[in-house]
Amino acid sequence: QVQLLESGGGLVQAGGSLRLSCEVIGRAFSDHPMGWFRQAPGKEREFVASITWNGRYTSYEDSVKGRFTISRDDAKKMVYLQMNNLEPGDTAVYYCASNELQFAPMSRTGADYWGQGTQVTVSS
Repeated sequence: QVQLLESGGGLVQAGGSLRLSCEVIGRAFSDHPMGWFRQAPGKEREFVASITWNGRYTSYEDSVKGRFTISRDDAKKMVYLQMNNLEPGDTAVYYCASNELQFAPMSRTGADYWGQGTQVTVSS
């Protein structure tokens, strides 16, 4: 059974930083793309960032470019989202995600596996 376990959310003031972590359990890690999505209250879940299976390419939603950085550690089966200069508009539940298809880019519209979500709240 594949599990994605997120951690690192919390409450932070605008301009602050947080790092989200996600551990993948129950499946090979290094051949699969990874991503982060978020869902704010009253809104649909949206793509935030992704990283290819080999870590060579990353992709970001426009509003987080230059502020967020996605990375992966294959030895630890972990993916991270470093979030800097946070804004109140970043407040949401953040989900780690992965696709089953190997050696392919992460989809921006959905995923095969999801974490349980971690709350990020940014106060003004």
